[in-house]
Amino acid sequence: MRRFSASYKQRILREYEGLGKADKGAVLRREGLYSSLISEWRKQRDQGALAGLAQKRGRPEMDPRDREVARLRKELAQAERELDTARKVIEIQSKLSALLEGLAAESAEGGSESPR
Repeated sequence: MRRFSASYKQRILREYEGLGKADKGAVLRREGLYSSLISEWRKQRDQGALAGLAQKRGRPEMDPRDREVARLRKELAQAERELDTARKVIEIQSKLSALLEGLAAESAEGGSESPR
């Protein structure tokens, strides 16, 4: 699939739109293009897409507020994971404590009987 730069599209559109019907066909043949492609480029131009295509590639720079929100969300997720872990540890500790108290009570009951 051929790809065309924004500047190429703009140049061809300017040239194409300034010509008569016979000359338009000559431009299409010379460049190896179809009239449907010219129509699509016009739509893109009218929607401002050509200007967007001419912009620098890559990830657009984030607004500082958006970056701060993303950082805070990440910190919140980490804090929630740590809180969940702490709750599980507390639950296990309370169960262990209850188990140890039960064992201590059984041992005390068994120890109060006569020694052998």
